[in-house]
Amino acid sequence: MSPRKKLILSLCASAGCAVLVTAFVGIAQQSATEAPAGFNTPSFNSAASVSNGAEEPAGDTFALDQQVFERNHQAKSDDPGETGLGPVYNATACVSCHENPNTGGASQITEVRVGHNDANGNFVNPTIFINDGQNTITGRSLVNDRAICPQAQEHVPPTENIRALRAVLNTLGDGFVEAIDDQTLVTIAANQPGQSEGRIHGEAIEVPIFEATGVKRVGRFGWKDQHGSLLSFISDAYLNEMGVTNRLRPTDITTVCKTTTDPEDVADNLGLADIDHFAQFIRATTVPPRDNTLAATPSALHGQLLFQHLGCSTCHVPSIVTAAAGTVLNGGTFTVPSALGNKVIHPFGDFLLHDIGTGDGIVQTTGLQETAPKLRTAPLWGLRTKSRFMHDLKSLSLDQAIARHKGEASEPADRFADLPANDKQDLLNFLNSL
Repeated sequence: MSPRKKLILSLCASAGCAVLVTAFVGIAQQSATEAPAGFNTPSFNSAASVSNGAEEPAGDTFALDQQVFERNHQAKSDDPGETGLGPVYNATACVSCHENPNTGGASQITEVRVGHNDANGNFVNPTIFINDGQNTITGRSLVNDRAICPQAQEHVPPTENIRALRAVLNTLGDGFVEAIDDQTLVTIAANQPGQSEGRIHGEAIEVPIFEATGVKRVGRFGWKDQHGSLLSFISDAYLNEMGVTNRLRPTDITTVCKTTTDPEDVADNLGLADIDHFAQFIRATTVPPRDNTLAATPSALHGQLLFQHLGCSTCHVPSIVTAAAGTVLNGGTFTVPSALGNKVIHPFGDFLLHDIGTGDGIVQTTGLQETAPKLRTAPLWGLRTKSRFMHDLKSLSLDQAIARHKGEASEPADRFADLPANDKQDLLNFLNSL
């Protein structure tokens, strides 16, 4: 028997092959089935796109939802259907940031976040002066890279000594993430200390659901888990990244150079606003697929076992089961459809906040100052489509990204560093199959 086979058998004996290979977490029913996977939304070719089977509102189609997601915006237009742009913004279309390897994915783009700590060590959002100091933008850490006029252009003040870059996140398959029951994420967090001898302890935070006043849910979207529903995440991004006001975020960041009337995103002839089309699109996307050819090689299979053995899967959870179809979420505003319900997904993430030594010092949820050094575990599905890694995209190789894991993740990172070269390559081959 080869040394590699002996190691695989040893790992299976010590941890259990079934746990190593599947590691299901969730409210599992016998009828749970695999979520459909694939990069099925070719950019600017929505006629060829394939959804996960989610039903559309009357008159709507997945292709139309994708077209709205891809539509380019202008600052001012005679077209009554044009929403406007800005006055401050980062991109002119959702697809501008979400397009790798196709519409809805991640990208190489980063945004700027800044702030400072007060005398008590608490994070404070910056005051950004624009228009030669005549106007200010306050109440958020984001500093937009672009503006529709010079007077509205933002710059980082010297007073803001907390400065960070944030990578754009993937949205493909996020409908399944929204459909994860809160208790599933809470249970994952509760189990992590026992799985790691107390070293790892993810935080599940409750955040407001914009579409249901007074309702909170466990956050799962954004680097700080600042949103618990797709409509909340989408409406916030439409305002902050593109400067388009909507029914859930109805007021622009500044009125300098503004030419449109709020809210700018209004219902179309189907009764759907842009944010509704965006939500329909994301909820109907399939999950990022594996490279099944590479995943089936002895090297990648051994690497997956090592991934579990080193402790990486404590945070990068391989498999989660979504809530049952018919489950009512988001304060009664969303019911899990059969296309999303009771599905097995493989995000290789826990959607929890952790301190692994790379935190950016930013707080985005009111009253939760302890989240400043924490970031959401990056789901690893679709990893092979990326050339830069970590929340700031400053790691240009996977081994470099692993080496940056400190704090809660220091022991798995140290174990990786101590592996023989062949084992390291096996683990990297596994990661490259994701």
